[in-house]
Amino acid sequence: MMESPANINSSTVSLLLVQSLVVSRFLLISPILWQHYFHCCFILQSQDEEDRISALPTDVLLKILEHLDLCMLVRTSVLSTRWRHLPHQLPCLDINVTCSHSTASRRQIMGPYKSATRLISHACNCTRDLVINRLRLVFYLLVPWLCSIGCAVDDIASSGKTKCLEFVIFPSCDRPSKPQLAEFGQQLMSFSRTYPITFEWLTGLTLNSLAFGDSDIPSLINASHRLERLSFRFCNLVKYSVLKIDAPCSRLHTLEFIGFRCARIELISVPELRRLECHSCLKENPPVRFGYVPQLHDVVLASRAKAWQTPVALGEFMSGIASNLSILCLNFSCQTIWVRPEHPGQRTPIFSNLRDVCFYNIFVECDLNWTLFILEAAPSLQKFHLSRHSCVNGSEDTDEKTNVVWEPSKNFKHSNLKLMVMNGFNGEKKVMDYVRLVMERAVGLKRIELSNKHMCVKCNALEYPRKFLVDDATKHRVNELLTHGFSSAVEIIID
Repeated sequence: MMESPANINSSTVSLLLVQSLVVSRFLLISPILWQHYFHCCFILQSQDEEDRISALPTDVLLKILEHLDLCMLVRTSVLSTRWRHLPHQLPCLDINVTCSHSTASRRQIMGPYKSATRLISHACNCTRDLVINRLRLVFYLLVPWLCSIGCAVDDIASSGKTKCLEFVIFPSCDRPSKPQLAEFGQQLMSFSRTYPITFEWLTGLTLNSLAFGDSDIPSLINASHRLERLSFRFCNLVKYSVLKIDAPCSRLHTLEFIGFRCARIELISVPELRRLECHSCLKENPPVRFGYVPQLHDVVLASRAKAWQTPVALGEFMSGIASNLSILCLNFSCQTIWVRPEHPGQRTPIFSNLRDVCFYNIFVECDLNWTLFILEAAPSLQKFHLSRHSCVNGSEDTDEKTNVVWEPSKNFKHSNLKLMVMNGFNGEKKVMDYVRLVMERAVGLKRIELSNKHMCVKCNALEYPRKFLVDDATKHRVNELLTHGFSSAVEIIID
């Protein structure tokens, strides 16, 4: 066990840190260990004892400081004259208001935050050799402080030396009302217009709990020429209309819509887009329409479809994606299956390079054979992950669900699938028959991982199926039933 700081001496501290430094080699040491060290340094300083770590080279000390949060980083500057100027020399800075463990209000927290950003700006202006390669600012959308942040970042960005500039913005209050969401959205847009240099240099932007007008998001993208990653979390369009993104000159390679509310998302032209994640509450099915997205290779889509909504053919609504699609994850949110399995003659070549497929949260009463259509459509598929779950705490779980009836082609065989993973596995006959069907059709299958666990935030996980107890005898019985009649040696792992 680690000694308490009160009982530690200089030799112990130095030995502890130096040993950790040697073992880690690349300074990948727990932040808790570094914080423990700096706590000890304050005690040693009061005892007038020698701190041997301070004798390390500057580049090593800077690597150490990169592992600390803002509060501890500031504390190190008062250790000694050796440490005083080190925080100013860090090439990567992450100033995060959410790291504060204080009970102070958001306005009180933003006061010191403003001082920290101004201090960084002053250091950049005074030290020509100082280069901040990466600057990440996490802050609250409070109008009185936006001016100081904008001015400070303008000064830093204007030097042209910052390669990565990221904002993560939270609203000024918890659980904002609809009028407040719209107000915060307009404050953000006003901030972007007031400080165009700052937003022009942004490479990453994450927005939380804001509402936008129809043209706000396209304007924001067009104003941020260097923007590569854009994430919306629990945002919406004020009129719940269609969000259209037409950015032919944009550098955007990642788009995330988590809990985003609008009628539909249309990606008209985003030529550099490589990854799309959309967990949204949209009115239409399919949730996204693809235009010109030739580089897109990683797609994650989640939708809570209703029984009255018409399922869509996967190849049809994704026809705008080029054939370099390699990762596809679909989350059905324990509701109606919103895709329609296609006949082999109707499939497009967009799935020809698909390597990984995940079908999440298929409601437990649903037949599973329909999922094999993706094996027929994707000859290069290597990993197939499937999960079954019915959320016991979801109010929408009482909605009517439509089962999917579909049978795979009789003579179809898949030679490239190597791994199948199923969460929500139990010993009922239809599930066992499905696994055997996969084993029969995937002739190159090497490994099957079956788990009865399914982590769910809403129902606090593991609610289904609890009655399936996995002991050694059950594992042996399931393994025998699955492999009976098969000559190939498929490794079956049962959790």
